Amino acid sequence: MNKGIIGKKLGMTQVFAEDGAAVGVTAVEVEPSVIVQVKTKEKDGYDAIQIGYGRIKQKNVTKPMQGHFNKANKGYFRELKEFPAQAGMYEVGQEISADIFQAGDFVDVAGTSKGKGFQGVIKRHGFHGGRATHGSMFHRAPGSIGASADPSRVFKGTKLPGHMGCVRKSIQNLQIWQVRADRNLLLLKGSIPGSKNRFVLIKQAKKKSA
Repeated sequence: MNKGIIGKKLGMTQVFAEDGAAVGVTAVEVEPSVIVQVKTKEKDGYDAIQIGYGRIKQKNVTKPMQGHFNKANKGYFRELKEFPAQAGMYEVGQEISADIFQAGDFVDVAGTSKGKGFQGVIKRHGFHGGRATHGSMFHRAPGSIGASADPSRVFKGTKLPGHMGCVRKSIQNLQIWQVRADRNLLLLKGSIPGSKNRFVLIKQAKKKSA
């Protein structure tokens, strides 16, 4: 059975393992997500559920979305995510909380990475740059980007300066270090994409199991 929930990244901290080793973990707040729609193969062409997270006021929701949320009758939500689910396993209005996961489970986490604005090739692509010697005049420049005679153009996909970050990223096979259901918290071993208070989608790992 596929499992998934929406969470909000709170930041990183460290906990101590039984042998005394410090382990870096990311704290994710996972207040109960509400199923607002169940999709079936007969009606929609595939089996999936749509879940909502982060309650907001009715005045901040458009009329069409109000009608969509009213079918579940559990309030209005800031974030909507969808993931595959077996038909008949869920129903509209059902809540999904942190206790669907256990310590030791492996999950895939998807989120939006931090935006870093316009960056050069050294930070954006890891170029080495030129010599740092006096008079070099070639410290952080990209160098030659194309032939001048033939084809006399710059190829598509050439690594150049530009906008960095603020893209969809997925991290696979992160281990759940601890589940604190009473506080709606998941502690994930390692780091996840995005800045603090960003929404992330946590799903059962595709390539690894506990």
